[in-house]
Amino acid sequence: MFRILIIDDDPTIRLTLQKFLRSEGYDVVLAKDGQEGLDKAKELQPSLIICDWMMPIIDGLEVCRRIKSSIELANTYIILLTARDQEGDLVKGLEMGADDFLGKPPRINELRARVRAGLRLYQVTQELQRQKQLIEQELSQASEYVRSLLPEPIKGNVSIQSSFLPSTQLGGDSFDYFWLDQDRLAFYLLDVSGHGIGSALLSVSVLNLMRTRSLRQSGTSQYTTNFYKPSEVLRDLNNTFQMSVHNEMYFTIWYGVYDQRTHQLVYSSGGHPPAVLISNQEIPKIKLLKTAGLPIGMISDVTYQEQVCEIDTDSRLYLFSDGVYEISQDDGSIWGFNALIDTFIRTPSDRLSRIEHILACVKDAANNQPFEDDLSLLEVEFHI
Repeated sequence: MFRILIIDDDPTIRLTLQKFLRSEGYDVVLAKDGQEGLDKAKELQPSLIICDWMMPIIDGLEVCRRIKSSIELANTYIILLTARDQEGDLVKGLEMGADDFLGKPPRINELRARVRAGLRLYQVTQELQRQKQLIEQELSQASEYVRSLLPEPIKGNVSIQSSFLPSTQLGGDSFDYFWLDQDRLAFYLLDVSGHGIGSALLSVSVLNLMRTRSLRQSGTSQYTTNFYKPSEVLRDLNNTFQMSVHNEMYFTIWYGVYDQRTHQLVYSSGGHPPAVLISNQEIPKIKLLKTAGLPIGMISDVTYQEQVCEIDTDSRLYLFSDGVYEISQDDGSIWGFNALIDTFIRTPSDRLSRIEHILACVKDAANNQPFEDDLSLLEVEFHI
C-alpha cells in the first residue's frame, strides 16, 4: 500500500483529501504545517507528498527543497497545492523540487489522475534505484574476484609488491608474475579498454591463459607460446584477442622476463605506458623502458619488438596503468606522468613504506575522490 503525506495548514482540506485518498486505498498521514510535515516525511518516508504552497514559517517551496536535498527522500513525488498559475511561479516551484501542481481547491478527478501518475513515476524510480544497487553490488563482487586472483608479494633476489585499487566503474587492469624456471622471472601488467564487467572478464581471461601457460601462437595452433620471449608473447596475445571477436575491446600490456644470473631484463610493450627503472643510488638514475607496438587486438598479424636492459645495480622497476597518473585536477589539468616519476624518486628507503607512500600521493592528487579508472601499480626490486 502506498503511503501519502498531506501537508496543509487548512484542516478542511486536510480532512477532505484524507477521506478521498483513503477511499482510493492509500495509507494517508496528515501534517498541519511544514515542520511537522518534514518530521513525518523523515520518519515515515512516504511515496508521495501533497503539500500546500502558502503556509506560515516553512512554506511549501522550502518543504520541497528540503525533501529533495535529502538522500533518503529525494525520490519522493511532490505535488504542490496552489492557486497560483503564473508561469514564473510554476517555474520557481519546479526549480525548488516540485514534481507537479494541483489547483486549490483540488478537483477530485484531477487529484485522482495526478496521484496515480505520480505514484507510477515513483515506482519506476524505485525500480531503477533497485537495479542500480544490484549493478553496484555485482561490480563490487567482480572487483573482489579480480583482487582475489592477483598474486601475493614475493621476496628474495627479486622482490615484488603491488597495489590494485578498482575504480567505481570497475575497469580491466590486472597483473601477474611467475617463475619460468629457477632463474628467470616473468612479470606483466595490462589494462583493458573501457569499464565494467566486460573489461574485467577479458582481463581475467588473459590472466588465466598466462598463468596456466595455455596461450598458443594462434587460436587454432597446436604450438604453445614461448614465454621467455616477450615479443612472441605479445604477438600471440594479439592473434588470440582480436577486438573484432571480443566486443571491440583491446588492451595495452608491458611484459618482461628477468634473468637473475645475467641480470638482464628482456621486455616488450604494446601501447602501454613505459616502465620506470630507478637505481637505488644517492643520485638515482632513471630509465624509461618501452618498445614501439600497438595495443593488443587492434590489428592482426602485428610484429612486436623487444629490448634488453642490463640491471647493473640495486634498482626498482615500476609498472603501472595510466589511471595512476591521468588524474584530473581542479584547474582542468592532469596530474601527469612526470609528477608520478617524481613521486617514485621521493619514496622512502623502507621497502614496506614505498607503495603506501606512492598511493598516498596519488590519492592526494585525486583530492581523495573516487578514481575514474582502475589504479594498478607493481614495484619490482632487483638486489644485485
